[in-house]
Amino acid sequence: MENDWESADAEHSGVRIAHVEQSPVRQVLRRVVIAAIVLVVVILVVYIDRDGYEDSRGGPISLLDAAYYATVTLSTTGYGDITPVTDEARLINIVLITPLRIMFLIVLIGTTLEALTARSREEFRIRRWRSRVRQHVIVCGYGTKGRSAIRSLIASGTPADKIVVVDPETRAIDEANSMGLTGIVGDAGRTEVLRRASVERARAVIVAANRDDAAVLITLTVRQLNPSVPITTSVREEENANLLRQSGADTVITTSATSGRLLGLSTDAPRVVAVVEDLVTGGQGLDLHQRTVTASEVGLGPRDLRDIVLSVTRGGRTLRFDDKLIGTLQPEDVLVVVKAHDPGKPNRPPSQPSSVQA
Repeated sequence: MENDWESADAEHSGVRIAHVEQSPVRQVLRRVVIAAIVLVVVILVVYIDRDGYEDSRGGPISLLDAAYYATVTLSTTGYGDITPVTDEARLINIVLITPLRIMFLIVLIGTTLEALTARSREEFRIRRWRSRVRQHVIVCGYGTKGRSAIRSLIASGTPADKIVVVDPETRAIDEANSMGLTGIVGDAGRTEVLRRASVERARAVIVAANRDDAAVLITLTVRQLNPSVPITTSVREEENANLLRQSGADTVITTSATSGRLLGLSTDAPRVVAVVEDLVTGGQGLDLHQRTVTASEVGLGPRDLRDIVLSVTRGGRTLRFDDKLIGTLQPEDVLVVVKAHDPGKPNRPPSQPSSVQA
């Protein structure tokens, strides 16, 4: 039994589900309301069964008697030793003394119970999340690159509850939680950490590590746990790009080389850089989209479409827009197009397999 508890703790430690904490005043008010409802229920039960009770003064049990009995019973003060003999005294017990006793019990016991049950509630939430999470995107690293990737995901239509952040820094996961994201504190290069993120059921994994060696280790671990999940990773040095592809990455983005080329272009062709920035910044101006050919577009050439076609993927091979092999568009073709952003219609990710903290 002890080993079962230890394995459960290991499974859930580090996983943090984003949620909004209620204020202490709201929590206390909620307890007061619950206590009042319980009190009313007991009063009704006692009054309905009033023939089963006797008053030490004699006579029938009134609603006030039932209320008094209920209050002294629920407040655990007992009854029979000190009995108010007037209605006014009993009314004072109900209206003033008993609520004060309830408030005392709430402050004394309620807060303690809240602390004792907080862990159980959190474990229940984590278990429920793990049973439901699938087709999510895992972002390994919540630095500058990871945050930018998440902003792009959300701008393209991925819900926040479908994004899971893995980072070794607790502060980073706290920030991710504040954005409505689920987080896992831990090293994404470790198998148990990725399993907590349910990498086996992810639709995509983004590796945004700060070091190339860490990116390689994370990519290898992800590919071992999920041989088919698409992996996109960033690398600082261009010479390490091939190593990451050999490790299992489907897409490798060289951050330093890309930044360097843009910096070089900015001196002689600043408008080119501005257009590139517009294209890679989702949710404004021009946006890049990936979509399949519609029925009305089959048989047309890429230049005949309203959208600007950049590439056509057919049979696993990607062809540039000016490649003569494209000919006319076919039903299964996948297009990368440029179109103006429509604020009334948020982008949605394509329907394909995609990619949580330890």
